[in-house]
Amino acid sequence: MGKHKPIWDPSTDCGDYVVAVGLHDLHTTGKKRYQKKYYSHTTRPGSLKEITMDRMMEKWGGSEVLRRAVRGMLPKNRLRDDRMARLKSESLFKSIWICQSLTTTFAVFEGTAHPYKQNIIKDYTRPSIAQQPEVKVAFAQQKQQ
Repeated sequence: MGKHKPIWDPSTDCGDYVVAVGLHDLHTTGKKRYQKKYYSHTTRPGSLKEITMDRMMEKWGGSEVLRRAVRGMLPKNRLRDDRMARLKSESLFKSIWICQSLTTTFAVFEGTAHPYKQNIIKDYTRPSIAQQPEVKVAFAQQKQQ
């Protein structure tokens, strides 16, 4: 929502992007995966459709399940669609290399026309994830195979 920014106002949307990865491993407890149902209706008579969480995971993956859960938790006001547009899931950017630093990944979505670019906090003191020794060893092993 952007409450940590100096330009925050409750009637405007000045938040950050959220990138969710690894949604194909989405885990639920109990029998939710088979019993939970999602409904959709086009307001026409007889058009009520239902789909289970398991079928939705097969059809659209875990990103759609997460999107519907987050949408239900956000406030029901005119800013909800704008906030949902800033939720990026891994199915939307399969071609982006996930092992990049967070600042690089966010830069992909913000571009030069981002309205609050001056408020983006970047930490240049931390090395990127690709520079960590464990990641270098993993890449070296993968190249050998």
